[in-house]
Amino acid sequence: MMRTDTLLVFTNLPDAESAQRLAAHLVESRLAACVNILPTCTSVYRWQGVIESASEVPLLIKTGAERYPALEAAIRSAHPYELPEILAVPVQCGLPAYLGWVAQETTADDSAP
Repeated sequence: MMRTDTLLVFTNLPDAESAQRLAAHLVESRLAACVNILPTCTSVYRWQGVIESASEVPLLIKTGAERYPALEAAIRSAHPYELPEILAVPVQCGLPAYLGWVAQETTADDSAP
């Protein structure tokens, strides 16, 4: 069992286009090693005292804990919701080779302009 600083971050977007755009930005910026775009789901929630229902596209984002502040900022700046869902869950253990890949892919590239 390998201990890890990997996080699994959840967010939802209103449509597939915005989900794809955000996922690509996060991976290109090395804020995420991988983003899974899941099939559309229905979310039921209370917002400003009213029960709402919305179709949303969930994202599962794999990143390193040290990248979380920048990842959160990127999601917030690109997200169309006033209050986006951003939840980070620590990955307690996992396949060492995969966790190493996540760490490698989310290391800031200092050679980028």
